[in-house]
Amino acid sequence: MATNASTRIRVFLAGLRALLVLTVVLGVAYPLAMTGIAQVAFSDQANGSKVKVDGKEVGSSLLGQSFDIVGPDGKSTGQPDPKWFQPRPSAGNYDPLASGASNYGPENADFIQLVKDRKAQVAAFNGVPEDKVPADAVTASGSGLDPHISKAYALIQVDRVAKERGLDPAKVKKLVEDHVDGRVIGILGDERVNVLELNIALQKLAATK
Repeated sequence: MATNASTRIRVFLAGLRALLVLTVVLGVAYPLAMTGIAQVAFSDQANGSKVKVDGKEVGSSLLGQSFDIVGPDGKSTGQPDPKWFQPRPSAGNYDPLASGASNYGPENADFIQLVKDRKAQVAAFNGVPEDKVPADAVTASGSGLDPHISKAYALIQVDRVAKERGLDPAKVKKLVEDHVDGRVIGILGDERVNVLELNIALQKLAATK
């Protein structure tokens, strides 16, 4: 009996030592090492790819956000501001804590009606025919936080933005062209435009007119 008890104690202590060592190595040392490497080698990405204008954080290049009209109380009115390029819709209202899609199937009646309503709204907002409205203008991404829109969606917004800001449409169109990112490694996905980066450049252009 004494031998069995002694064996159980040794096994218990060996397991406890292994637990403590692995906790320190994998639970403390490894995360700290990875965090240190990330801060040194990839500081921008590790801290959320934040974008600053005049020293003030205005968003992240990796997260979509709204560009709505701001009311007198400093809060969003929920209405898109015609002076800015608009992002694609978000199922979670651009809330990083509510990332996700609507989960509607392509044949869902509510989804079909939602897309029709959005298409009509986008067409009227930008003064273009409904058949010129691209798919990403009326559908949310899987995360609801895609910071990019298609080149086609950016281009149908050019005239509206130029008119609202009193800018030459040709200059605004060139701004879009200059901010088009090509396909990933040349073959994956489609050409896209980061809305936040485009709007920052737009603000700079407007300031020089």
